[in-house]
Amino acid sequence: MKAIYSVVILSLVAIMLSFLIYCVNGYFYPMRYTSEIKELSQKYDLEPSLVASVVNVESGYNPNRTSPKGAKGLMQIMPSTAEWLCEKLKLEYDEEKLYEVKYNLNLGCYYLKSLVNNFEDRSTAMCAYNAGPTNVRNWLKDSEYSQDGKTLKKVPFSETQNYIVKLNKNLKYYSRKYK
Repeated sequence: MKAIYSVVILSLVAIMLSFLIYCVNGYFYPMRYTSEIKELSQKYDLEPSLVASVVNVESGYNPNRTSPKGAKGLMQIMPSTAEWLCEKLKLEYDEEKLYEVKYNLNLGCYYLKSLVNNFEDRSTAMCAYNAGPTNVRNWLKDSEYSQDGKTLKKVPFSETQNYIVKLNKNLKYYSRKYK
């Protein structure tokens, strides 16, 4: 009888722990807008896990987020960058639309793809998404930050360094989810 009781208790504990892990993962790694992310990732030849990771780190999946610097929406796009992206994509620019999921993801994925194409290293491209391509190009020219002019051995902005750490954690999780 004691053995049965122990097995039942252990089973209940295992179920509760599994549920707790599921809830914690759902909180820290949301799975929202998956169809839009998959569609636009495919359109721009990006890994959906990368897009999902950028969205999570940038906005925590909050389409209404505005940063203290003025970046807006899921992928935290600056209005000036959005205006430039709209010119490239031949889309009508509307700052309020930056809070619309598909509009923001479309601009963000296009921008992400252009950075991946312009910088040979994905981590370097992600630094450019956070710190801006001009900063990253300057860092690549500086031997203190880059030995080969293509990859960064050191990131001078702590915000960008932390961004890359968070992004890589997210990539590990979302790579399993977007298989």
